[in-house]
Amino acid sequence: MSFFERLKTAAAVEWRAYTEHPFTNGLADGSLPEAAFRHYLVQDYLFLIEFARAYALAVYKSPRLADMHEAAAGLSAILDVEMNLHVKLCADWGLSPADLEQAPPAAEMLAYTRYVLDAGMRGDLLALKVALAPCVIGYAEIATRLASRPNANAATNAYRVWIAEYAGVPYQEVAAKARAHLDHLADLYATPAREAELIAIFKEATRLEADFWAMSWRAGQRVQ
Repeated sequence: MSFFERLKTAAAVEWRAYTEHPFTNGLADGSLPEAAFRHYLVQDYLFLIEFARAYALAVYKSPRLADMHEAAAGLSAILDVEMNLHVKLCADWGLSPADLEQAPPAAEMLAYTRYVLDAGMRGDLLALKVALAPCVIGYAEIATRLASRPNANAATNAYRVWIAEYAGVPYQEVAAKARAHLDHLADLYATPAREAELIAIFKEATRLEADFWAMSWRAGQRVQ
């Protein structure tokens, strides 16, 4: 069993709550209230700004040049691809990039990003990559599951672009590389004595991901 698989197995309850949250199911069948998706996109834009900082921190924490290249590629994927998707989707509501950047941050967004940055500041590159894993690898798993649903790619599904972005080959390759790099780092730096600590980081980051869905889900329920 790979290191990432061991993390998932140890955090099975948290992982299921995150990857199978009702918010994600609403994306697949198009039933998610627009207010929930809009709230999510705005907060996720702010989230990506902070995650870009985390990948910049990963460059600093990298012990090898190869690790620096990997972190720089992740940073580019956020700044040049993911954030552009959010800008395009939010433009339909008349929201500019400046509007998104100046939006008030939600407590759940701050809690998650501060936790990841703190894990990276206190620990080594492996600890930071464990904290980042639920996001980058989890989204690929979620989107693959959603893309297999009957209505996921229907023209009537307003969320088909989001699903297609994360289920598409470019993002799936990003996630696969992140997973392979995490496993490689674990081979180099993980020890039996550290595994409990790393599992705790992974569990908490996964729980905070689920909280992010729940925050957006509640925003949709309030306007119904």
